[in-house]
Amino acid sequence: MLTNKICIVTGGAQGIGRCIVETFARQGAEMVYACDMNLSAMEDLEHDYSNVTAKQLNVCDREAIQVFATELKNQHGQIDVLVNNAGITRDNLLDKMSEDEWDMVVNVNLKGVFNMTQAVAPIMMDNGVGSIITMSSVVGTDGNIGQSNYGATKGGVIAMTKGWAKEFSRKGAQVRANCVAPGFIETPMTVNLPDKVIAYMKEKTPLGTMGKPQNIADGVLFLASDSASFITGQTLKIDGGLVI
Repeated sequence: MLTNKICIVTGGAQGIGRCIVETFARQGAEMVYACDMNLSAMEDLEHDYSNVTAKQLNVCDREAIQVFATELKNQHGQIDVLVNNAGITRDNLLDKMSEDEWDMVVNVNLKGVFNMTQAVAPIMMDNGVGSIITMSSVVGTDGNIGQSNYGATKGGVIAMTKGWAKEFSRKGAQVRANCVAPGFIETPMTVNLPDKVIAYMKEKTPLGTMGKPQNIADGVLFLASDSASFITGQTLKIDGGLVI
């Protein structure tokens, strides 16, 4: 599905991001650049897949991002897929949330998406084609207690994506921008939640279970592929019916 495509996945060291990297590699991408702060956690990806390159990258470092994007353009002449997956949480009730907790989440989850897309989208537009998929969340569409910062960023990327879908195609380029909004997924971010919280979320989910990273990766793969060539500006919820 991704033959001859050059792909970038941020937050590629673990969880959903790692699953996306592996899925893209198995689906025949020419090269998948797995980007994360934790370079050592991606060494086995390079060992297991000849078409994966691990790259230490901070989505808050605008200069490093621009250098990286330019290097890929010079080396490959193209960037076909960007998956903005890197994200963090610093949950707290509003009256207890510190400015640092707010700023950290906004800088990574919202500005980080802006930074990556601003560097990569012009390369896609010059080539006339590309797919940008940004990880949102059902918290960004429907809110959640104690996640004012996280919800604001995940709602913000949806708004940016809708604008980008119009902006990037205004001169005829087939550059698409979409979001994926996961529900309750088994990842390192959820593994340490109390059993009663997990049981409650399963009960609220009509399909009665937590999602797997592969469920999300399959949706991202579809949006990245040419099979989704007429889909842009959309948010795909993959949540087991949690939010209907």
